[in-house]
Amino acid sequence: MGHKVTGLDLDERKVNSLQSGKLHFYEPGLNDLLLKHLNLENITFTTDTQKAIKENDVIFLCVGTPQSPNGSADLQYVKNAASSIGSFMNQYKVVVNKSTVPVGTAELVSNIIKENQPSEVPFDVVSNPEFLREGSALKDALHPDRVVIGSTSKKATLIMKELYKEVTCPIIETNPKSAELIKYAANSFLALKISFMNELARLCDELEININDVSKGIGLDHRIGPHFLQAGIGYGGSCFPKDVQALLHTSRKNGINLSILERASEVNRTQATYFMEKLTNTVGDLNGKTIAVLGLAFKANTDDTRESPSLTVVDYLAKHNCNVKVHDPVVRLQSSAYIQYSTIEETVADADAIIICTDWDEYRNIQWHKLKDLMKQPLLFDGRNLINRDDIIGLGYHYISIANF
Repeated sequence: MGHKVTGLDLDERKVNSLQSGKLHFYEPGLNDLLLKHLNLENITFTTDTQKAIKENDVIFLCVGTPQSPNGSADLQYVKNAASSIGSFMNQYKVVVNKSTVPVGTAELVSNIIKENQPSEVPFDVVSNPEFLREGSALKDALHPDRVVIGSTSKKATLIMKELYKEVTCPIIETNPKSAELIKYAANSFLALKISFMNELARLCDELEININDVSKGIGLDHRIGPHFLQAGIGYGGSCFPKDVQALLHTSRKNGINLSILERASEVNRTQATYFMEKLTNTVGDLNGKTIAVLGLAFKANTDDTRESPSLTVVDYLAKHNCNVKVHDPVVRLQSSAYIQYSTIEETVADADAIIICTDWDEYRNIQWHKLKDLMKQPLLFDGRNLINRDDIIGLGYHYISIANF
C-alpha cells in the first residue's frame, strides 16, 4: 500500500532470516512479496527496539497471546511491548493492538505505556484486530472483508483510515472494547458452525445420511451461507481453539454462561477420538497394526500444527501401540511417535489402514488405484470427507468417513 514498514522482533535468527528474504513459516505467495519489498526497500527488519519505536509513527503490536493453563490469553508479550513503547516513545504515536486480545486490553496497554514514560508524551491506543486465515493470509490482508477500527480518538481514527485508504471494504469505526470482542466473537461463531456440523454428522452416521448433502442444503440459505459447514475431525490452528477458550474464560470471569460455546468446544475436543473409534470398530485390536496418516497440518496450505487434530490421531495410535507412518507436503516434525516419509507411496506401504487428516489437494488427487496393492488391506478412513465415496469403493477400498454416504 506504499507505506515504509519496520519489522521488530527480539529473535535475532528470525530477523536475520526475514532480512535475507527467507520466511520461517509457510504461507503461499508471501515469500515473493517479501523479496519484492526488500528490494524496493519498503520493508526492513531489526532487533533494535529503541530505534524501531522512535523512527515510526504507527506501532502495531503483533505479538503472540498464547493460551494460559486456565484458558485465558497470556498477555505477557503484549505487556512487555507496551512497556518498551512507553520507555522509548519520543513523540506522538498511534499504538495499534493487532494481536487477538481480551476486552479491556487497549486500556491496559495505555496504562502500561503511561507508567513507563520518563516524561509525558501524547499517544493513542487503537484496537484493529486481524482476520487472516492461514493458507490465504496474503489475500485476506490485501482484500479484507472489513477493517475494524476501535478508537476513542478522532486523530487516531483518521490516521488509521489513511493507512487503509487503498482498501475497498467497509470500515467499522467503534470503541476499543467492541473491536476486541468482534475478533473473539467472529472466531467463536465460525467454531460454532464447524462443531454444529460435526455433532450433526454423528447423528447422520447413525441414520446413514450424507452430511455433505445436508451441508449443501442448508448452505444455500443466504442467512446461513456455505462456509465452515464441512464435517471433519475438528478444528485446530492458532486461533479457534485458544480464542474460544479465551472468550469462555472472559464469560466465566463476568458470571455469564456461554453454554452453546461450551458445547462447541467439547464437541471439537472429542471429534478426533470419535473418528478413531470408527477405526477401532473396523480394524479391531490396533496393537502392532501399521497405520498411515496423511497430513499433519491443521488444514491445507499451512505448516501450522498447533492444536491440529492430526496430532490427536497420532497420539491415539501411539497409545494403542500402532506402527505410525506419516506424510505431509510441508510439515516436518521430529517425534518418536511416528516415522515420517517424503512420499505417499512409502507412507502407505504395508499399511493396515490409511487415515486422511488434512485436506491437502495432493491427497484429493492421489491415484488411489496405484496405492491399493501397496497396502496390507485397502482400508481408507477419510477424516476430511475429501474423497469421492463411489469412486474409491469402485476401486475396491473399504471407505469410512464422517457421515459421507
